Amino acid sequence: MTLNSIGLDIQKTKELASDLNNLLANFQIYYQNLRGLHWNIKGKRFFDLHVKFEELYTDANMKVDLIAERVLTLGETPLHTFTDYIKHAQVPVGKNISQDEKAVTLIVDSLSELLKIERAILNKSGDANDEGTNSMMSDFITEQEKTVWMMKAWLSETV
Repeated sequence: MTLNSIGLDIQKTKELASDLNNLLANFQIYYQNLRGLHWNIKGKRFFDLHVKFEELYTDANMKVDLIAERVLTLGETPLHTFTDYIKHAQVPVGKNISQDEKAVTLIVDSLSELLKIERAILNKSGDANDEGTNSMMSDFITEQEKTVWMMKAWLSETV
């Protein structure tokens, strides 16, 4: 086993960096969806949702940076073009969504996809003894599960 400068197996970190790049691409799509929802939301819940979507895209933007920096820490290059993001996207793309329930459903669906990716990375990072990636995924998962719960609670009130 050959170790990198932070003491992790080089081959395992290459695989993790690739998985993190996939997560990065999906987070960028999620982020852009949130910007679009923030800009385009209409209706009686505009004021509440406009603020909430800004909160979510600000958080997503910070996470994008954390993911990219983790890829760099593992010795690889983060994806940084929209072509790459679209190529790797599993998160649904939301276009011209202005209705509140459709917007919140897109967020729930997007977070569900991100959680799948993050759980797979969490398992791999544990096997690689990569506590930095493991801790980050654990934190992301905890926050996003709560957001899904809150969004689903909101949807049940509006249905």
